[in-house]
Amino acid sequence: MVTQIKEFTSAQAIAEALDKQLSETKSVLGEYLRKLDEIRTLAEKSKKVREVVLKLAGKKAPTENASEITVGTLNIILDANPFHELTAIESVVRSHQERLLVLQKVRESCKWLDQLGDTEGLRYLVVEDEGIPERILFKIS
Repeated sequence: MVTQIKEFTSAQAIAEALDKQLSETKSVLGEYLRKLDEIRTLAEKSKKVREVVLKLAGKKAPTENASEITVGTLNIILDANPFHELTAIESVVRSHQERLLVLQKVRESCKWLDQLGDTEGLRYLVVEDEGIPERILFKIS
């Protein structure tokens, strides 16, 4: 996403848009948390099997990760295992948790808008960054 301006005709419409984003973020976060639990269990099992096999073979775990390649700013994992997926999902979960907290704070900060009620002829221009309101401009038309 990028920074953009959205126009609303009422304070209630802004609150509804924020509530919708909060709901969607909670839903997506819930899905990732379920997936995280599944992958975490799989990663733990994989780690145990790997440790047993390495111990039986009398070998140590390789310290160098030859399956990871960096191209510019992009990391590419060849032959990804459950640990790679676990790390990726943990990162996404943290990001969604942070987004949820910011949205909740913005929604709380906008509670005063509910007191405006019906304001005929007033438009609200909301500057959003990554879908999160940062500034509200009142415009009289």
